[in-house]
Amino acid sequence: MATLILSVIGSDRPGLTQALAGAVLAAGGNWLESHLSRLGGLYVGSVLVELDAGRVEALRAAVRDVDAQGLEVRIAPAVEGAGAAGEAVDLSLVGQDRPGIVHQVTGALSAVGANIEAFETRISVEPHSGAPLFHMDARLRLPPAVKADAVQAALEEISGEIMVDISLSPAEAA
Repeated sequence: MATLILSVIGSDRPGLTQALAGAVLAAGGNWLESHLSRLGGLYVGSVLVELDAGRVEALRAAVRDVDAQGLEVRIAPAVEGAGAAGEAVDLSLVGQDRPGIVHQVTGALSAVGANIEAFETRISVEPHSGAPLFHMDARLRLPPAVKADAVQAALEEISGEIMVDISLSPAEAA
């Protein structure tokens, strides 16, 4: 069996997910996981599929038909990695939006060796002032020698500078 990742981007319109699902099905593939959304007016995302190794070219051919409908699809082999070691923690951050928040937070996480396994951000409006609020939610995998309190300390060092509230909690089982 081959496990592949389809990366997709195109102008958002009805029927794109169905066209992509049709291509996977036509090649005899099984749709395992996906993250698809409207972002910046575009339809973007990724899909993890599994199919018989001899059917990869059939998938590529089916995807060419989807490409012709205006959805750019790239195919890459999934990489089987070693089992995740270390503690998994969920990070939640909220603060006034400003340039550089993501750069500073990811810099602090990288400095302690935390791996970002999932990452989502969004902007909302603060109810009283109408100011933009930045929200970040991430699932982190810590190296075996690093504990959550070390990550908390690293994030607290920058939280005053970037004016955000940060919380870490043990990750729920995925």
